[in-house]
Parts: sequence; C-alpha cells; structure tokens
Amino acid sequence: MAVGFVLITTETGCEVTVREAVSSVDGVVGQWIVFGPHDLFVKVEADDEAELTRCIVKGIREIPGIIETRTLIGAEI
Repeated sequence: MAVGFVLITTETGCEVTVREAVSSVDGVVGQWIVFGPHDLFVKVEADDEAELTRCIVKGIREIPGIIETRTLIGAEI
C-alpha cells in the first residue's frame, strides 16, 4: 500500500469548498483544515505509487481554488 500526505494552500476563503471537493476524490481517507502556511492536510492511500500519483495529480491538483500543493510520500524502510 502507498500512503501520501498532501499539504494544500488555497485561495483565501476557499478552504471549506476545497476540503469538500477533496473529500470526494478516490483515495482520500482524511482531510483537515489546518492553521499556518497551509490550509488543508490530506491523507491519501492507494494500492501502489502509480495509483497514488494519479489520485494526487488528476484528482486533487485539478480542484479549483488550490494555489499550491506539497506532497509527502510515505516510505517503507
């Protein structure tokens, strides 16, 4: 299983709208509005890294109102 965490910065006032849109993306298993340099913290799970990448690039990053994303991929050591 592949796991990723996406830190999202939104346009001002779009936090709730973006969170609602993110929650409908396949693979998203949790999302939280946070305070600080980012507005949302999103956990994504998929069967493999290719599916995880599709979820982030084609699902999350295409949502209107997102200015920037920063993705952290979990690694098994």
